[in-house]
Amino acid sequence: MKITEVRTHVLEAPLSEPFGWSFSSTAVRASCLVEITSDTGTTGWGECYGPARINAAVIEALKGRLIGRDPRATDVIWMDLYNHFRDYGQKGVVISAISGIDIALFDLKGRHFNVPASMLLGGANRTSVDAYATGTYRLSKGDPLDYVVEEVKGYVREGFKAVKLKIGFGVEEDAALIRAVRKAVGPKIGLMLDANHGFDALEAIALGRAVADLDIGWFEEPVVPDDLDSYVEVRRGQPIPVAGGECEFTRWGFREVFMRRAIDIVQPDTCAAGGLSECKKIADMAAAFGVRYVPHVWGTGIGLAASLQLLAALPDVPPRHTPRPPILEFDRSEHPFRQAVLKTPIEHENGRVEIPTGPGLGIEIDRETIARFRVA
Repeated sequence: MKITEVRTHVLEAPLSEPFGWSFSSTAVRASCLVEITSDTGTTGWGECYGPARINAAVIEALKGRLIGRDPRATDVIWMDLYNHFRDYGQKGVVISAISGIDIALFDLKGRHFNVPASMLLGGANRTSVDAYATGTYRLSKGDPLDYVVEEVKGYVREGFKAVKLKIGFGVEEDAALIRAVRKAVGPKIGLMLDANHGFDALEAIALGRAVADLDIGWFEEPVVPDDLDSYVEVRRGQPIPVAGGECEFTRWGFREVFMRRAIDIVQPDTCAAGGLSECKKIADMAAAFGVRYVPHVWGTGIGLAASLQLLAALPDVPPRHTPRPPILEFDRSEHPFRQAVLKTPIEHENGRVEIPTGPGLGIEIDRETIARFRVA
């Protein structure tokens, strides 16, 4: 069995209304999808996190190292690709590109062996997962105390038992919004915070202390991801559990996070941190350090399906008297082709998502949608 073709599909779509977070904003959704075909005619699909056109360029540079390889040898291929760009690609878009390739190979070999990717990761511990809603991005007009609160109330009406709130706009402004949301949804709905590294350590500590009485599940990316010293300060300086990791890469990057005890809840993105091969290794490290693992999920249904296969295989972490299964981040912000790339969309029912059980990622791709949104 040999790889005969590697293709990238850069998809883009404008949003009906731009939205923003603490340090940036966007008017389009974009993604780089990876399609790998073998000489048996079997095809696998993957997705890269981050700038789509740059990811596609990296994959083009790696293509020559993939053609003719046995796609079932995922660890061997991963290490070869990593070593090839190791001198200048230990983090960032190179690893994101490798992630998309790795996910596509897992999809391909799962289809070859007619088993879900979770079986190739060691087996499924669960068939469904609880999901929390992600959204609450900032709009160019209106008062967040109005439209964000209404958005969160809508997620609760849909059946979600937990919601993540975008913050990072100032301690006083954020504290007021957090209190308004908690009042609106009541004490039983899980509420998490995501600052998208919008604070320095002193501000993050001040905010954490100011809203500590509101039963906050975690405080995500309080500071810039490459400043572990500040993560440690924030973790020690206020009582809310600290989360992060969507901007960290590979077992080597997360080794430092774990050894420094910088984070309570680690959030690698499967489409960025190294794919299914590497994220399973990172998850095993997290278990050894007693750190909870909750994947960051952003992108199309392909990335969502890959994260679900990983979530199926993860154990309850850390071991405790009452099991605590991992949960799924379920992005609810506008995305014109998120579910459209799948023939059968992955949806939730009262905040719970079934994990696909078909071979590979358990999904089928709608090629008409790919053609419709493809720009490169």
